[in-house]
Amino acid sequence: MKFGTLFAYWVREWKGDYALFAKKAAKIGFDILEISAGQLLRMSGKELDELRSLTKDLGISITSNIGPAKNKDVSSKNPAIRKAGIRSLTAIMHAMDRLDSRVLAGVLYSYWPCDFREVDKKAAWELGIASVRDLAETAESLGIDLCLEVVNRFETYILNTCEEAVRYCKAVGSTRAKILLDTFHMNIEEDNIGDAIRLAGPRLGHFHVGEGNRKVPGKGHLPWNEIGKALRDIHYEKGVVMEPFVLSGGKVGSDIKVWRDLSGNATAEKMDKDIKASLKFLKQAFIK
Repeated sequence: MKFGTLFAYWVREWKGDYALFAKKAAKIGFDILEISAGQLLRMSGKELDELRSLTKDLGISITSNIGPAKNKDVSSKNPAIRKAGIRSLTAIMHAMDRLDSRVLAGVLYSYWPCDFREVDKKAAWELGIASVRDLAETAESLGIDLCLEVVNRFETYILNTCEEAVRYCKAVGSTRAKILLDTFHMNIEEDNIGDAIRLAGPRLGHFHVGEGNRKVPGKGHLPWNEIGKALRDIHYEKGVVMEPFVLSGGKVGSDIKVWRDLSGNATAEKMDKDIKASLKFLKQAFIK
């Protein structure tokens, strides 16, 4: 397994200085830095090349994460919106290829966060599958995994459980259509986290970790040893990426619904210390 973190642990907006965070992640001991995929479209070719060179020198890889906007919802009943979503995610994949980022993760099958103004699951399911099937052709040609995130009922109505994600990926019919499970969402929706991981099996392409209140692993109640055993049971060797959100304010705090400081008013140095300790804790739980 390779261990990483989302850059947004340290910031309040869905953008950042990825060179700075790559250096920080490497210093802490991470193998992966997860970044905002949408930001790639605002980076020049030169900036992408420079970030790729830096991460190679640091010995870490980049994974890309996105919650598409509603006007780029690939499951929309509006064909123009679906086409806009496919164009956007296709452009992102080409930027990822230049960066040598091989995992595109998130609610790629819809939009996020969902406003639930229209809830037609059957239509969104069928239209989304057709769009993801289209995206998978590009993913196959570029060697990128599309990791579809299973999120809780308060953030989407489409994929809430691993069982649904397995059926969805089977319908897409591409080896590049993978499942992304997240312990925060699983803690809400799954009867048993370990069983859900085993159900995903070889379809599990990416794994997000965080406590039930979105603090770093080790600061809550989730059964990390059981989770680690389930990952070992399926011989999982891909990314385990922390997705902690502890700072209130900004677009990140608003989207994630962080209405109070969860860091304990920590300084930047204390936050680095906390996530480094969490990395050590996770490795002890997951690697035997």
